[in-house]
Amino acid sequence: MRRREFITLFGGAVTAWPLSARAQQPVKLPTIGYLGSTSREVEAQRIVAFVQRLRELGWIDGKTVAIEYRWSEGHDERNAEIAAEFVRLKVDVILTAGSSLLAAKKATSVIPIVFAVAADPLGTGAVASLSRPGGNITGLSNLVTEVAAKRLELLREVVPNLRHVAVMANTGYAAAVNEMHEVQKSARVLGLDAVALEIRQAEDIAPAFAALKDRAEALYVCVDALVNTYRVQINSLALGARLPTMRVTREDVEAGGLMSYGANVPDLYRRSAEYVDKILRGAKPGDLPVEQPTKFELIVNLKVAKELGLDVPAKLLALADAVIE
Repeated sequence: MRRREFITLFGGAVTAWPLSARAQQPVKLPTIGYLGSTSREVEAQRIVAFVQRLRELGWIDGKTVAIEYRWSEGHDERNAEIAAEFVRLKVDVILTAGSSLLAAKKATSVIPIVFAVAADPLGTGAVASLSRPGGNITGLSNLVTEVAAKRLELLREVVPNLRHVAVMANTGYAAAVNEMHEVQKSARVLGLDAVALEIRQAEDIAPAFAALKDRAEALYVCVDALVNTYRVQINSLALGARLPTMRVTREDVEAGGLMSYGANVPDLYRRSAEYVDKILRGAKPGDLPVEQPTKFELIVNLKVAKELGLDVPAKLLALADAVIE
């Protein structure tokens, strides 16, 4: 081979190498930042529902989309840190719920945010309107406050001679405070005395029970990330104090609570995947209306009822979506 031909061929190969190397570089996948306000264990059923629906819509983790999971485990300060991390990572959408929603909102007004669960998105200022949220946020409300009175009525059916009900709420979370106020208002209508148990961190839970002593015959727990994370401890302390509990989610009852009435949370997470899908395909979150639950469920734990010496009315058991024995 002549020298000139060799140089021409060699030069062409050198020019082609960088192009070939670039062609083999992996394409960056659209990224979802999953801001979990509790823990992976607590949210296991929710993750399964969310990921399964994403897969049905064509988004497979590791292939067509990347999901970055982070957990604040009931600590509000961690929500802000994780939200800031997602902003630095430039994720394409943030999935959040409950108390972590406001942290995400403070962190960015650009990255789309979908809340799978929010107790009072309008009242807490998360969105400007339910029909047209505006901005970069949308998602699903679980109507916790709106059905607080119904929970109290169900609790009164199970606990005979109920006169005083303790209401536990994380006063660091606005939606939980709103729920507590609604329970107190409903209690007055029903002729009950509502005793407030205010907490702000895990260390407040045991002292709250100690201060309660014999001032109530039942316990209503307002939902938020803190009480979700420590649901087993709360249920255990309540059982030790001989207090029947009214909770919001099925998982609370599976973890030793007496009963719950509320939206099916895994179903809300499944539906939140549809919001994420639309946004990844170009929709603006502010144009997607906030939706409400379509599935409510009553769960009763008969094992706990027996330990407390309670007879659950047959008509209530007939209405229950699930009975744990």
